Amino acid sequence: MAVKKKRQPKTLAAGRPPVFQPRPKSISRKSTKSLINQHHLLEKRKRQAIAKGDKAAEAAIEAEIEELGGIERYQQASLQGQRHDRGGDSSKILMEWLEPCFAEGQAVPDRPLRMLEVGALSTQNVCSKSGHFGIERIDLNSQEEGILQQDFMARPLPRDDTERFDVISLSLILNFVPDPRERGDMLLRTTQFLCGPERHGSTWPLRDFFPSLFLVLPAPCVTNSRYMDEDRLIAIMESLGYAKAASKTTHRLVYYLWRRESKCLGPESPFPKKEIRSGSSRNNFAVVLG
Repeated sequence: MAVKKKRQPKTLAAGRPPVFQPRPKSISRKSTKSLINQHHLLEKRKRQAIAKGDKAAEAAIEAEIEELGGIERYQQASLQGQRHDRGGDSSKILMEWLEPCFAEGQAVPDRPLRMLEVGALSTQNVCSKSGHFGIERIDLNSQEEGILQQDFMARPLPRDDTERFDVISLSLILNFVPDPRERGDMLLRTTQFLCGPERHGSTWPLRDFFPSLFLVLPAPCVTNSRYMDEDRLIAIMESLGYAKAASKTTHRLVYYLWRRESKCLGPESPFPKKEIRSGSSRNNFAVVLG
């Protein structure tokens, strides 16, 4: 009598195809911060080499940037910073501030609100998914050298209000600009791309929030800089015709919403690089105007 072989149970792998693929490990917070800081430092050194006409140094620094993974790796690190467990998407704060404008029963603008997002990392952030804005983006992929302000500064000026924006987002962009004077130029140029202060007339609550600049910086740029504190930042922004509409400070970031109140063409008096705080532990973030 033949002995019937006992059927071996199928393993999970043999029984059905896999339904789950583990996600690749994300970059640690410490590694993310280190990579972004290294990239910023190298970009600053590269700009200095270009200004001096030192082609050998420029090429060597470019090689270092590529060794770090180039702009693609920088973008990955920046996107990693938008994960919910890293503090999340900064545009969520903006939408919380603007919520009264979109509440049921509020006045509807005469045309869709327009947003310019400089340094866009994702089309899936809260602003993009809200449906309240027509959004134009200057994204990291469009910058071969990773110097984001070049595209914004070279962008043709709007011809009229139909080409201007109701809100501009500079989230973790101004700190990426390597030169204090270029930061000032960038802030001044935002006024040329925003609609005039009269855009929404007396329509509440739109008049209280638009047109505006959403500015996000690493907190130490304001809380621990040798050349910048909140009072000086407010003075600089007021000289450009802005008024602070909202702000929030966390351990890592500072968020501001600046409403455009006047058609100012620039500061009446200059804002040089001036020491405000002393101490060896301070950073050198500064904005120069005039």
